[in-house]
Amino acid sequence: MKTLLVAFAAGCLGALANSIAVWQFGYFDITSSFGVSIAPSLTPSWLYPRIVWGGIWGLLFILPVLQSKLWLKGSVMSLFPTAVQLFVVFPLHNKGIAGLELGLYTPLFVLFFNWLWGVVTVFTIKFSR
Repeated sequence: MKTLLVAFAAGCLGALANSIAVWQFGYFDITSSFGVSIAPSLTPSWLYPRIVWGGIWGLLFILPVLQSKLWLKGSVMSLFPTAVQLFVVFPLHNKGIAGLELGLYTPLFVLFFNWLWGVVTVFTIKFSR
């Protein structure tokens, strides 16, 4: 049970880091300078579901793979929510496959933001022990 709780909480913290990065990139017009229309407002209604889903995705980290290679584990695990975002969520919200309706570089930003989630999550788990 402790392992599940730590993985969930670490995923939530990773999602908070991810969300703040997404918001800052939009706030400082970094995404728009690349022609990507991702600039959310930092509101509870936007933040809360992202943190909960980050915790749920954090449960991936209980899998016993790449235990000694933390950077690699965080990077590999981040590919799962990235794939879902690009090939399920964006198409369901009429943003096109890989979110290309939001801009050509959208997949790269999604990859980067989710990589940040994975790295923060894996290191939170490591330092919680």
